Amino acid sequence: MVNTAPAAGLQAPDPVSPTSAPWMRWTALGAGVGVAASTALLAAASGLGVYFARQVVTPRRVRDENLDILAVTTSAAHGRQVILPANEETTVDGTYSLYFDGGAGHARIGAIRSYVPREGTVQRDVEEVYSGDLAKAVRGWWSGSIHPSPAAAGYPQQDVLIPVEGGEAPAWLVPADDADASGTGTWAVMVHGRGAVRAECIRGVGAAHAAGLTSLLISYRNDGEAPDAADGRYGLGLTEWQDVEAAIRYALEHGARDVVLFGWSMGGAICLQAADRSALGRYVRAMVLDGPVVNWVDVLAYQARLNKVPVQAGRLGQWLISNQAGRTLTGLAAPLDLKSMDWTARADEVRTPTLILHSEDDDFVPVGPSAELARKNQEVVTLERFTRARHTKEYNVDPQRWERTVLAWLEQTLGRTRHPAEHRA
Repeated sequence: MVNTAPAAGLQAPDPVSPTSAPWMRWTALGAGVGVAASTALLAAASGLGVYFARQVVTPRRVRDENLDILAVTTSAAHGRQVILPANEETTVDGTYSLYFDGGAGHARIGAIRSYVPREGTVQRDVEEVYSGDLAKAVRGWWSGSIHPSPAAAGYPQQDVLIPVEGGEAPAWLVPADDADASGTGTWAVMVHGRGAVRAECIRGVGAAHAAGLTSLLISYRNDGEAPDAADGRYGLGLTEWQDVEAAIRYALEHGARDVVLFGWSMGGAICLQAADRSALGRYVRAMVLDGPVVNWVDVLAYQARLNKVPVQAGRLGQWLISNQAGRTLTGLAAPLDLKSMDWTARADEVRTPTLILHSEDDDFVPVGPSAELARKNQEVVTLERFTRARHTKEYNVDPQRWERTVLAWLEQTLGRTRHPAEHRA
């Protein structure tokens, strides 16, 4: 039986009667409206929290073509150029890709030739059209993945399949130039980020190749190339590391002595988990991480603020991802322990020599946690800060510096003799 008597020492409030003072009647009405409003706000926050959680862990199968292609011009003096809306991405110097026609079209975009802020447009060189008819395209999306394949970037390429849970995951193998190409030596296992594909990793091949490493550019569950996970959801690194382990096993079975893990964005989180959790972690000699997620709680809170998701909804989204009770709403087969992926709190547990390259202007994964990890574990973690680059586009803005930094660090860490670096277009 529920006890409705007031607690000891407290006096039960008098009910509001029709004869109560007017201010009391308005207070009661206001309280009723407040409860209703609070309930509505709570329901809205709950809905946003669920939506936010599902967006975080659900792969996007179709890319949003959110960039208008205003015009394509061709002249004898300037070659082919494209005119695009000026925004935070298209007005940054460097080399990028423009995908169009649902991804079937792909052009490599180079230098800025004209940018007048008051007009709101930017004109850039079209260095190469790999596929599709750019002149007929009207919308597309901007990307840091410059080349469609290692061969297109000028590297020798082999197509291989790596046995993983649920089937085989396609990968590119770029053999080293020297005797290590036969299988011995150190391999670079390269892991792309969330929503990307293995072509993203081609930006790392130049430095690895110059260091004499064979490169293995992998796909992993739910990226559209490798077999999907049973639940069809991202594990944010807590499940994908098993596919990296399979790649390490493939390298070892084909003659590698050890590996260096390269990871971009969520790929960085995956590499950290692989080095920590895998039984093959002892073969990981070093890690090179570009714009890595080293603290998912921080990144998700930042993304909630960026997308104007109320604080309570953002926290609810994290709770749903992290707790068994949220599985029905998120679709996850098992909750994800976000705290276990906070490497700023676990800094002393990072024992693999690690180089982090991270831009101060990263608009997706803030540089703060990377800086904190490097500060807390200075003997193991080295941070190289970039500016102007957006998320994982440090190479795009300054490829020579990126390759020079990575190559010098690999030389020091692995004790290798430096090979001349060649920057490929």
